[in-house]
Amino acid sequence: MKNLFSNLRGDIFGGVTAGIVALPLALAFGVSSGLGPSAGLYGAIFISFFAALFGGTNTQISGPTAPMTAVSMVVIAGIIAVNDGDVNKALPAILTVFILAGLMQIGLGILGLGKYIRYIPYPVVSGFMTAIGVIILVTQILPSIGYYPKDDVEFVSEFKPVAEELILENILKEEAGEGILVLEDFKETINRAEKVTPDQILKESQTLAAKEASGVMGAFKVLPRALQKTNWLELLLALGTIFIIYGFKKVTKAVPSTLVALVVMTSVAIGFSLDYQPIERIPEGLPTIRTDIFTSFSLGSITPYIFTALTLALLGAIDSLLTSVVADNMTKTKHKPNKELVGQGIGNTIGALFGGIPGAGATIRTVVNINSGGKTKLSGMIAGIMLLIILLALAPLASKIPAAVLAGILITVGIGVMDYKGLRAIPALPKDVKFGPLKLSSEVIIMIIVLLLSTFWNLVYAVGIGLVIASLMFMKKIGDLTAERSDVKPLKEEAWKDEIGFPENLKEEVFIKHLKGPLFFGSTSDFQQLRLQIPDTASTVILRLGRMQYMDQSGLYAMEDMLQDLKTKNVDVLFVNLLKQPRYMMERIDIIPDFIPEEHIFNNFNDCVRWIKQNIKDVH
Repeated sequence: MKNLFSNLRGDIFGGVTAGIVALPLALAFGVSSGLGPSAGLYGAIFISFFAALFGGTNTQISGPTAPMTAVSMVVIAGIIAVNDGDVNKALPAILTVFILAGLMQIGLGILGLGKYIRYIPYPVVSGFMTAIGVIILVTQILPSIGYYPKDDVEFVSEFKPVAEELILENILKEEAGEGILVLEDFKETINRAEKVTPDQILKESQTLAAKEASGVMGAFKVLPRALQKTNWLELLLALGTIFIIYGFKKVTKAVPSTLVALVVMTSVAIGFSLDYQPIERIPEGLPTIRTDIFTSFSLGSITPYIFTALTLALLGAIDSLLTSVVADNMTKTKHKPNKELVGQGIGNTIGALFGGIPGAGATIRTVVNINSGGKTKLSGMIAGIMLLIILLALAPLASKIPAAVLAGILITVGIGVMDYKGLRAIPALPKDVKFGPLKLSSEVIIMIIVLLLSTFWNLVYAVGIGLVIASLMFMKKIGDLTAERSDVKPLKEEAWKDEIGFPENLKEEVFIKHLKGPLFFGSTSDFQQLRLQIPDTASTVILRLGRMQYMDQSGLYAMEDMLQDLKTKNVDVLFVNLLKQPRYMMERIDIIPDFIPEEHIFNNFNDCVRWIKQNIKDVH
């Protein structure tokens, strides 16, 4: 009982500490996502509780993270744009995509795919993580200097003509849907256009202005204008936050510096009655299930985002399982990857039902939990309960937090999330790819491509492209290595130990080939050269296949083509030590027994030599 109480006390202290650390980040990620601070807080509450309850890592603390928030921003911005800039109108579709991502994670866990996540190439992960840091840094420049495109009257007015054009276009679409022949009668169009208010035009203009300034490219476009309109008070609040976060760590790490910065800078702003921009109001009371997810469900609204939902699911899986490995190293335990994915999926699904943004296992919060005494799943559940208590007790006060303070917090997150280990390794990585006179590292190329595409184009597509390039480069390397190891050479140049006693008088009639490594699409071109190297004197070819562990469909057909060619030349082929998988493949398309009868397949080289001595005559 005493031991149980000791663990319970550690779990309570670890969970409470982790919950306090999570608070400022949850609020900041909510604001950054575009759904507001409450969405970040709701996500942190439900994901932390349910991912811990159902997950496979005892000490893991889950919630919104920088990578998950960055991808969520893409989803949110895209769906809001389709819904005329109306967040409330877009929210059901947004949350449906998040629920879909959670369900996909559950599916990944049930299918047992958790163990395969680790095979995602490091350069792809490295480029992606560094891009996340760059995106957060650049997009937080505007709020940190107090510039909000929607509030810039001159900037918004530039979009008024386009806004009016879009409104008119929507009127014409409505009429077309109602069967009104616009070209024959413009009266209805005019009537509807006259009902458009200046507020509607202003709202549409603000939506267009915000869209123009969104993302990295958008931030760079409006940066010169923003710098001219810098709000020095907001900038000082952001800089003060950054200074405290880095400075307080040098004093003590017992208290989270992020929380200290949040409390101190918010107290200063409120205490001195400063004229600052606060965050959006956080609703008071218990979160409620968003029933409009079901009542407003439209398959067409989420279909374009299914791939994005899958990306969220995979990213959350990677993020969580990497954190699980960190937790294992610290606690000397072993997590259950598939169970962890199911837990994360349940957490994300339930979080989205209540309007929260998706999340994953959070490394810093997990480390804090372990260092504070957390040992069991109870610690993660307590972290979620702690955040719920803060929501219920301090929501009105939290609504007064300056937006610039959260921007400052996010800037430090952006700096911290970059993969400096991968960046530092760039000069040391082997230069294995040639572009004309230039020699570059394939891993560096992949990392930079993912970094640039993620930063300036699209996070989701960048990861996909990075995976494709990494796979192609890997297959090229394996193909080259296989070809290099499987050089076709005459027996006299390459004799294995058991071939030393091969009859000298039959070496002109018998050609021996050693296949080393898999026969797959990356090595078929070199394999096809075999027929060209067989001397004209040879009437028999021995293929030693004991080291050919695998054959894919491309390799299978390359083998068939070669055997067909040799058959037309009346050359017999003997297989030695044919392994299970290649044999299965060749039996499926009748290479065995049509081209290679069973009597031409030998378990070892000695049996093959006995057959040669009995059946091959010395002609040359």
